Amino acid sequence: MKQQDKTTVARRDFLRVLATGAGAAAVSTGPLATSAAADNESNDEKRKARYKETDHVKTFYRVNRYPK
Repeated sequence: MKQQDKTTVARRDFLRVLATGAGAAAVSTGPLATSAAADNESNDEKRKARYKETDHVKTFYRVNRYPK
């Protein structure tokens, strides 16, 4: 048999290269989380009613009722 001159990469070397590349990519992107914005609603705005039973909501409830 002839010896082939192909360059082979061992499995551990391949995984090491992948891990190094992933680490470099994570470092280059920087932090993904941003700081939280301060809440700018007053106490009255926080307590106001937000749910409104509009026509399309009523239709949804009517259509999706299950027989008893």
